[in-house]
Amino acid sequence: MKKKIFGSILIALCFCMAIPANAQFNLKKGISAVSKGVKALTISDADMAAYVKEYIDWMDKNNPVTPADNPYTIRLAKLTEGLTDAEGIPLNFKVYDVIDVNAFACPDGSVRVFSSLMDIMSDEELLGVIGHEVGHVANRHSKNAFKQSLLTSALRDAVSSASSKVAVLTDSQLGDLGESLASAKFSQKQEKEADDYGYEFLKKAGKNPWAMALSFEKLKSMQENTPKTSKINQLFSTHPDLDLRIKRMTERATKEGIAKP
Repeated sequence: MKKKIFGSILIALCFCMAIPANAQFNLKKGISAVSKGVKALTISDADMAAYVKEYIDWMDKNNPVTPADNPYTIRLAKLTEGLTDAEGIPLNFKVYDVIDVNAFACPDGSVRVFSSLMDIMSDEELLGVIGHEVGHVANRHSKNAFKQSLLTSALRDAVSSASSKVAVLTDSQLGDLGESLASAKFSQKQEKEADDYGYEFLKKAGKNPWAMALSFEKLKSMQENTPKTSKINQLFSTHPDLDLRIKRMTERATKEGIAKP
């Protein structure tokens, strides 16, 4: 039986495409509603990398990761064959066997796809989702947003008190981090950059870049079949128009003479 995802997840930060459908994330409620801001705090790239690793290790430990012989794992491995790195950042892929419809990518290149998302998307649509998320990683959008979230709320005190060494975050603080990441948003310019990168990334890897347009078409269908007050419609209210994104990616693939799958 599939489970709900444990703890917080990077909804807006790491997956600006599909969102929860009939299930809700088990989001921690302890985070302050008002961000304290980063002010004069700074953090080195090495320390940032350590915090990202701590977070993804925590997520992998507390969520059901499908084993190597699982059909979901086999499908994702076949689908992402050849997608090894993005601008020098090594990529690694895993499946969470959960009922939530989502996926996310972290600044270190860790990409996590949820089994329920795989259930409702074709291979091409999933590739479009992955391409877009890798675009955020490659353009360092995810890194900057992760850093901002790390230096806000309860984490700000934990990180600043660690002085020159990386703080070991508690489960509560890691939950706060996930909640902060869930409320993060990319600008429309960043979304466009991620779309463009995803298109080229897939094409260079020998994948059909029509995947970008197809994934947006699926998301548009999801959006149209949910109430205006739903999370998906609230999310896309701050994102580039899906019709425009579909048009841009479709025109690009058509102009380049690439056959639609």
